[in-house]
Amino acid sequence: MPEGINVEVAQRLNEKAVEESEARTRELLEIIEALILAFVTVATAWSGYQAARWDGRSALYYGQSSKERTHANKLATLGGQQRLYDIVTFNSWLQAKSDGNTQLTTLFERRFTPGYKVAFDAWLKTDPFHNPHAPPGPTFMPQYRNVQLAQSDVQEAKAGVTFAVGASARETADEYVRDTLFLASILFLVAIGERFKVKNVHRGLLGAAFLLMLAALYALTTLPIA
Repeated sequence: MPEGINVEVAQRLNEKAVEESEARTRELLEIIEALILAFVTVATAWSGYQAARWDGRSALYYGQSSKERTHANKLATLGGQQRLYDIVTFNSWLQAKSDGNTQLTTLFERRFTPGYKVAFDAWLKTDPFHNPHAPPGPTFMPQYRNVQLAQSDVQEAKAGVTFAVGASARETADEYVRDTLFLASILFLVAIGERFKVKNVHRGLLGAAFLLMLAALYALTTLPIA
């Protein structure tokens, strides 16, 4: 067989082998693109769903916090009114005491609220009319308790905790939204990579998209689920 024919056959076989290798590479790249697109489609839907769920949960906690704070304000107002009532009654008691009107002082003592009456009895034991170191009045005694004001403090603290939970839920929703935008960038890389005829550029963009997909997968798996 002539030498020229052998060279021609070898060249054709080599070209065929290169074409088959390139075909397998294209098929592999297409499979990778399909996997990336499938993942991004599912992950985007999941991320959007979770963002909506956490956003709704955040609104629920914010509403609950507002309700608890409103209740706390009502209790604080009622407690302040009761405290003012006791102070006014106590001032009237002092006036009756200075006038020596025992019947009237007894009447005023019966008008004190239960929490103030305990502090009033403790204040009398300090001998306030002769002891210069005695507290100015029953409200300055450690025994003084205003139930409404105490409940208001509890409700205010509870509202603060609920608001913090709502803020945390809002941050989680924002993180899911950011992941959704992150996933959109993966779609962009895959789409623009298909337009390049230069193999290295196409493969480079696809590789970048694959790495971003792994990062997005990690981000999604570390976020809490609603």
